[in-house]
Amino acid sequence: MKNILVIGSTGQIGSELTTELRSRYGGSNVVAGYIPGAEPKGSLAEGGPAAVADVTNGGQMDDVVRKYNIDTIYNLAALLSVVAEQKPKLAWKIGIDGLWNVLEVARQNKCAVFTPSSIGSFGPTTPHELTPQDTVQRPLTIYGVSKVTTELLSDYYFHKYGVDTRAVRFPGLISYVTPPGGGTTDYAVDIFYAAVRGEKFVCPIAEGTRMDMMYMPDALRAAIELMEADPARLKHRNAFNVTAMSFAPENIYREICRRKPDFRMEYQVDPLKQAIAESWPDSLDDSTAREEWGWRPQYGLGSMTRDMLEKLAERLGKQ
Repeated sequence: MKNILVIGSTGQIGSELTTELRSRYGGSNVVAGYIPGAEPKGSLAEGGPAAVADVTNGGQMDDVVRKYNIDTIYNLAALLSVVAEQKPKLAWKIGIDGLWNVLEVARQNKCAVFTPSSIGSFGPTTPHELTPQDTVQRPLTIYGVSKVTTELLSDYYFHKYGVDTRAVRFPGLISYVTPPGGGTTDYAVDIFYAAVRGEKFVCPIAEGTRMDMMYMPDALRAAIELMEADPARLKHRNAFNVTAMSFAPENIYREICRRKPDFRMEYQVDPLKQAIAESWPDSLDDSTAREEWGWRPQYGLGSMTRDMLEKLAERLGKQ
């Protein structure tokens, strides 16, 4: 990777990934792609070049790729699971029609492409415990359907045209930097905000509902390390299971209470979020990623909780 375009640079993953890539490759070598109305601000705007890069406009993206001599594209444009279910047509337009444009631009300009998939690409008929790398994928949400299509279309462009496509299946991502934006696993971020603010947390996911999760620093490493991996080692490409921890709401609640004994939580289950959560695996088997490109998470539930509480308290000005 020499010159990188991050599409969706102001989003949940993109804002932190752009910053991390700039720290590794140099600010001038990483272009923050955005859509009008979601312009980079602060350090993201000051840290390097930025350009309008709307995945629904292939010509516009081609112009950006040529102008900055891009060789690697991180395509993070997508609606999150709950929002996608409310706007399925838009979810498809961004996630799939947009991906087609990205892949065409990559084919024409010989770029590598990272387009993340998700734990949402699995469905209720998938084995829920230690879900294998290769298994049945029959999701019941438009988010999941688009992610399966993302995997297949990315593989197609690799086999048909030789485009260097790679992806991971992200679990729920937890971050103290970017507020959640409409995902099923958002509760695992919201709960920290409530704890730091001294508020009671109302959990929309039922007790006992386990889902795979990952702390954002590990997610950023996964995206970058996969793109840096020797392609000769990759038997799979789109997409690798990656994980770091699996827990239910009561597990994270107890972990927070170890540090904040007065913290309280109650349940008010959201039917849509609960239905989506129950259709996803409880835990993923990421042994293939470990074998093929050396994936290893650095954070577990305890270390992530400690760091989240400390960093979020600093950001919110709490002690």
